[in-house]
Amino acid sequence: MIEIRNLSKTFASPDGEVRALENVSLTVGDGEIFGIIGMSGAGKSTLVRCINLLERPTDGQVLLDGVNVATLSPKELREKRREVSMIFQSFNLLQQRTCLKNVTLPMELAGVSKRWAKERALELLTRVGLPEKAKSYPSQLSGGQQQRVAIARALASDPKILLCDEATSALDPKTTSQILSLIREINRELGLTVIVITHQMSVVEDICDRVAILDKGTVAEVGKVAEVFSRPKSRAARRLVFPDGFELNEGDGASEGCIRVVFGGVEATEKPLIATMAIERGIVASILNASTKTIEGRTYGSMLLSLPNGRKDVERALSYIAELDDVTAEEVPGRGTE
Repeated sequence: MIEIRNLSKTFASPDGEVRALENVSLTVGDGEIFGIIGMSGAGKSTLVRCINLLERPTDGQVLLDGVNVATLSPKELREKRREVSMIFQSFNLLQQRTCLKNVTLPMELAGVSKRWAKERALELLTRVGLPEKAKSYPSQLSGGQQQRVAIARALASDPKILLCDEATSALDPKTTSQILSLIREINRELGLTVIVITHQMSVVEDICDRVAILDKGTVAEVGKVAEVFSRPKSRAARRLVFPDGFELNEGDGASEGCIRVVFGGVEATEKPLIATMAIERGIVASILNASTKTIEGRTYGSMLLSLPNGRKDVERALSYIAELDDVTAEEVPGRGTE
C-alpha cells in the first residue's frame, strides 16, 4: 500500500518560494491502477517524484507498505527503490545500448550475473512483445516500441509499484491504446500497483480504477473513475470533465438558460432525450455541445443544452431529468455568476 500523508513540496526560485504541493493526502491500494490527473502545473509530476524520493518532500510523509521512506538510510533507500520502477514520456533509453542491454542495465547495477540478466531480459522483451528487437538500438524503434522496452526495463528489478509519468503523451492514439493494454495486462498478471500520471482524460477512463484530481498543488477530488467523471463535485474536476461546457461565455447563445446533462451509464434507447422532453413535457431545447459514447449498450458522457424559454423551462427540465435513472442535470452559470 502507498500512503501519502499531508505532503507538501516547496521549491526556491529567484522570485521566492514556489509551493508545488500543499497538504496532499492519498492512499493507493495494493494491485490498484490509480490515476492522478490535472491541468499543466497542478503538481502531478512533482508528486510522483516524491513517491520514490527523486524529490524529497518539504513536509509530510510517503509510506510504502507502512515504511516512511524519508527515514531510511541511503542503503535501505536503494533497496526500497528497487520495489518502485518508473516509465517516462521520453522513454529515457540509453541510445548507445541495444534493447537487450537497456533491459539488463538495472540487473547489472544490482550485481546480477550477466548470464542470468541476459536470460531475464529476453523473457521481459518477450513479455512486452519485442523478442526480435533484442539486438536493435532505440533509434531503430518506433515510439511505441521504445516505450515497450522501457516497460521491460522497469520490470527487470521485479518491482511492486510501477509509476507512469505521462507515459503515453508522446504516442498516437492507437499506440497509446496498445501501451495501456500492456500495462493493464502486467497489472493483472503480476499484481503490480500502478500509478498513472496524465493530463489525458481518455487514459484515466481506459485504465484506472480510481482517480485523484490535482489543482494548484492540492487534491480537489478523489474517487472511482466512473463516479468522478459522471458526477464531478469540484470546480477543478468539472473543468477537466467538461472542458467545452464548464461555464458559459458571451456569445454562446444560451443567455436565457442552460443545463448540463450527464449520462452515467444509462441504458441506450432509440428515444432521444431532447425529443422525449419536447413530446412529454413541451420543453424546447437545443444542443450547444455534446460528448457521449455507448459502451456495452449504455451511454456515458455529457451534453450541454440551451433552453430558450428561460428559467421556467430550466426548472421543469431539471425536474424531468431527476426522474430518470443514471442521468443527472444541473444549471450551468454564465462566466462570473458563480
